[in-house]
Amino acid sequence: MSAAPEPRRRVYSYLGPAGTFTEAALQQVPAAKGQIWRPVHNAGEAFADVIEGRSDAAMIAIENSIEGGVSTTQDALATLPGLRIVGEYLVPVNFVLVAAPGTTMADVKTIAAHPVAYAQCHRWLGEHLPSHQHVPAASNVASAIGVLDGTLPAQAAIAPPGIILHHDLQVLASDIGDNTNAVTRFVLVTRTTQPTPRTGADKTSIIAELPNDRPGALLALLEQFSARGINLSLIESRPIGDALGRYRFVIDADGHIDDARMAEALMGLRRFSPRVVFLGSYPRADQLIVQYHDEFSDHVFSEAREWLDALVRGDAVE
Repeated sequence: MSAAPEPRRRVYSYLGPAGTFTEAALQQVPAAKGQIWRPVHNAGEAFADVIEGRSDAAMIAIENSIEGGVSTTQDALATLPGLRIVGEYLVPVNFVLVAAPGTTMADVKTIAAHPVAYAQCHRWLGEHLPSHQHVPAASNVASAIGVLDGTLPAQAAIAPPGIILHHDLQVLASDIGDNTNAVTRFVLVTRTTQPTPRTGADKTSIIAELPNDRPGALLALLEQFSARGINLSLIESRPIGDALGRYRFVIDADGHIDDARMAEALMGLRRFSPRVVFLGSYPRADQLIVQYHDEFSDHVFSEAREWLDALVRGDAVE
C-alpha cells in the first residue's frame, strides 16, 4: 500500500531579505509556520505572485503610525483585480545600530541607513553620534549587509532588530528610534475568497470613489456609515489619476460584512458610488470587540426588515 502524498506546502511572499519588519509580521501568522516563505524585492512583485499563482498569500505593509498610509499598497489594491485581505498584523517599528563583530561606538564615523529609517532616528544620532556621516542604503536590511560585506563605506548600520537572527552582527545600541510608539500595520492578501468568519472583533476595508465633484459628496459617502452607527478607523484620499480633483477614498470600518448594519452600509455605498472595491472583512489585530449602540444591533435591523415585509404582505401591524 503506497504512502499518502505529502500535503502541498503553501507559499507566502514577503518583502525580503530575511530580517525585515515584513518577515516579523509573517511570523505572526500561525498558518504560515513550516510553509515556504518567498522573499521579494517590492510590493508589486508580491501582488503579482498572488495574482499569477506563484504564492498563496502575500504580507504587505499598508499603514504606518507616523507616516500614514502606504500609497503604493493602497493604489495597487484599488487597481489590481482579484485580491482580498484576510488578516492584519501590527509590528512595532524600532531600530538597532549594528556593526561587524569587534566594532565599538568609538569606531563609528559613517552610518548606513535607509532614508526613512535614518529620519526616524535623528534624535538618538544627534545625542550619541553627533559628528557621523550618512550613507543611504536601498533597504533596512541592505544597510546592514552592506556594512558586513564592505559594499557600503560605513562602520555601522541602522537596521531592524530581527537582522541579528540571520547575520553575524554586533548590536552597538538598541531602541534608537525617536518614537517608541511607532507601529506598522501589515495585511495578509490572497486571491479573492469568502470573507473570514465573523469574530465580533472585525474590520472591513473598502475603496470607494465619489460620483462627482459637488458640495457635500464626501459627506454623503461618510453618512452611509454614520447613519448606521459604524465607526471609521481610517479614511485617506488617493488621486484616481485621470484628472485633477478626482479622488478615491481608502476606508477601514469597524465591523464585518455579515453584520446587518455593515451590509446595509455597503449596499448604500454601492448605490451612491460609481466604483466600490471590497477588500475584505477580517479579524482586527488588536482583537478589540467592536462596540455600538443598541439601536444599531443586528436585532434592530432584522426587526425593521420583518416589519417592512409585513407591511408589503398586507398584515396588520401595530
